[in-house]
Amino acid sequence: MADQGHLEEYLRYLRDVKRYSRFTLQAYQHDVGLFLGYLANVDILDCTKVKAHDVRAFVAVRRRQGLTVISVQRMLSSLRSFYKHLINLDLLKANPVADIRAPRGTKKLPKALDVDQVDQLLNQTVANPLDIRDHAMMELMYSSGLRLSELVNLDMLDLELDGGQVKVTGKGSKMRYVPIGQQAREALTIWLSTRSSLVAPNECAVFINHRGTRISQRSVQKRMSDKARHSQIGTHVHPHMLRHSFASHLLESSGDLRAVQELLGHANISTTQIYTQLDFQHLAKVYDKAHPRARKIK
Repeated sequence: MADQGHLEEYLRYLRDVKRYSRFTLQAYQHDVGLFLGYLANVDILDCTKVKAHDVRAFVAVRRRQGLTVISVQRMLSSLRSFYKHLINLDLLKANPVADIRAPRGTKKLPKALDVDQVDQLLNQTVANPLDIRDHAMMELMYSSGLRLSELVNLDMLDLELDGGQVKVTGKGSKMRYVPIGQQAREALTIWLSTRSSLVAPNECAVFINHRGTRISQRSVQKRMSDKARHSQIGTHVHPHMLRHSFASHLLESSGDLRAVQELLGHANISTTQIYTQLDFQHLAKVYDKAHPRARKIK
């Protein structure tokens, strides 16, 4: 099937040239694959012959099936990218998805912990080697704003504790250097001395599991959730929440949006700007509590 061949070639391009992660590839494969299946059902056998109204019809079908606005936006982004690739291969002249926009949805703000909650999470008693590892992971994520994938993919050569920085490989294999705070450096130093007695031969990962090999993202998620529950901070904690907390607390203190963008590894500053809304929410709460004319008269 010609269309399936186009999809397979496109996925190879994303994997080998763009260096996208396995999870990102799966998302593109899912979105484009659904669209190609729809085209086959309506007797459009060549995806290069698609017009804008065909794409709109597909969107309408998916919306009737209950697809959320955010999912529609992601799906259109996938299709737009797929057709841009076909244009680059000279298989068609115009992108049929170029002018199609999903309906606007309410942007959900990321949840962040406040400073007291972070302290409560990070100041728990460390009782065994895995607790030492978990403490170092959480300190590093909050200190340096790492994504979960960036954390688990860290190798020993990426750490420069003497220089107080870590080399991070982010989305699209883009590298950046991020500073490590003093408390995170101390936690990492303790963990690395413990790691040496647990690590499997030839394993280069900074963070390892009980078998001595690289820890999985799922394990990090579970361990952090357990730590939050034991700390009794009153909210579920996932690894990305520490990244959100890092960004919102740094922006709240510095007001330097560009610096926060660089530290987070955002390609576009519009992605970082969502944290200005979190900052404003914090200021609004302070105002509501402190200003004598903001409080309701009982």
